[in-house]
Amino acid sequence: MLDSLKRWIDGKRGGPDGRLLQAWAKQRGLVFKRVRNGEGVVIEGEMHGTPWRMEWGTPQRAYLLDRELRLRMDLGLPQSLQMMVISRVLAEELEQAAYALFTQDMQTQIDSGMPEEMRWLAMFPKTQLASLKTLRTRYSTASNAAAPLAVWLDKDLVGQLEAARQGWLGEEGPLVLMTLRGRLYLRVESVLPDAALLDGVMALFEAAARSALAAAEGASSQTQWPSTSTTAWQSHLPSRYPGEMGLGDDRR
Repeated sequence: MLDSLKRWIDGKRGGPDGRLLQAWAKQRGLVFKRVRNGEGVVIEGEMHGTPWRMEWGTPQRAYLLDRELRLRMDLGLPQSLQMMVISRVLAEELEQAAYALFTQDMQTQIDSGMPEEMRWLAMFPKTQLASLKTLRTRYSTASNAAAPLAVWLDKDLVGQLEAARQGWLGEEGPLVLMTLRGRLYLRVESVLPDAALLDGVMALFEAAARSALAAAEGASSQTQWPSTSTTAWQSHLPSRYPGEMGLGDDRR
């Protein structure tokens, strides 16, 4: 017991251990890189010819604890198309936090320092979709365009969300899946990702990518849906990845 505790403490002091991710990446022929300061790892690959990037390390969101696993992929979607699926428990926490800020500061406009996921929950109307009927107790949605959102949440994506709930994510694990500035993004909390979690995350991400392309099919890149009119996907917390852009392309 003491040896196990010592290894756990030593591991915490030594920063994130990316050996499991390295082995997973090697088995799948993916590019694996460690961040220079040892605070995380990067995995890169392609999905049907489109590059994607996975990062694991210090969270870029205050609502995620210890370690964060995040992915991004540029799908060339309409720039203003904003769609999100978020864990219901997390959505409720963010809505409560936003309400507390509004009442405390007596603000009439949403603070530009809030993360996009909190802003969307506050600004976009609630959408009830038949495809999510069985998952309403687990997930919430937000979007500036109801029709593409309904297409995005197809049978395959909903199936992967259900598989996540029953498996690697669990009933209350935080998850954010969103399209923004033409890209697909995913965030989950993961102290030590294993192969089952990584495979599950990639299956969900791939399903979301396919259906996002279908949702945007036929829509002109000039189409302008209502927007939160902020600098997209900026963090409360700065990235801990020196020289890396992380999931956000814009910096404060």
